[in-house]
Amino acid sequence: MSKTRILYVEDELFLGKIVKESLESRGFDVVMESDGANVIQTFKRINPEVCVLDVMLPNKDGFTLAGEIRTIDEKVPIIFLTAKTQTEDLVKGFSTGANDYIRKPFSMEELIVRIDNALRYRLHSRSVIPNSDEVRLGKFQFHLTRQTLIVGKDERKLSFRESELLKLLYENRDKIIDRKDILTMLWGNDSFFNSRNLDVYITKLRGYLKDDDSLAIITIKGVGYRFIIA
Repeated sequence: MSKTRILYVEDELFLGKIVKESLESRGFDVVMESDGANVIQTFKRINPEVCVLDVMLPNKDGFTLAGEIRTIDEKVPIIFLTAKTQTEDLVKGFSTGANDYIRKPFSMEELIVRIDNALRYRLHSRSVIPNSDEVRLGKFQFHLTRQTLIVGKDERKLSFRESELLKLLYENRDKIIDRKDILTMLWGNDSFFNSRNLDVYITKLRGYLKDDDSLAIITIKGVGYRFIIA
């Protein structure tokens, strides 16, 4: 059975050695880089299944790297490890296409759980709509790979997180999907901060779809959401 390949980027070499060896002891195949300038070349060479990125790096920061990785692979899970704790930093991280965000210091158990969650979500997203790259949502055409909503000649580019949330809602259309399940699949856990992020993204999607009365994201109080396509 092949090992899960992880691209791990960390410029604190002592910490990096500990984390790399710990992951390898749990059965992962880990390639570590310490300089942001080398990351994209290594990414293309090893084709990792998960990327774990520090934010503060020499020559090229983690946010920039995540954006560049997303132009190469729109689906590979990206997890940030960082000492940055300001809300604007977290929002910036998610806007670049990150799947999860872990604050330093962290436990190896937490990191491994986040990696496993990211891998499960990627497997889930591959299996639900395996043969289609676009779906019809009322008068909109939703392109999953390009992450766009198109109506007539108007095209709206969605962020990675917006696209993944809309896809999840579509996959569970006309069903009630638990709020906790959404948070676990898209953010890795149901923390207060992630919960507030979900509120923001739901509001954004409702705004994008508001011109089509056949579409509605209904809040089921205390439970979750139901995406209706009339």
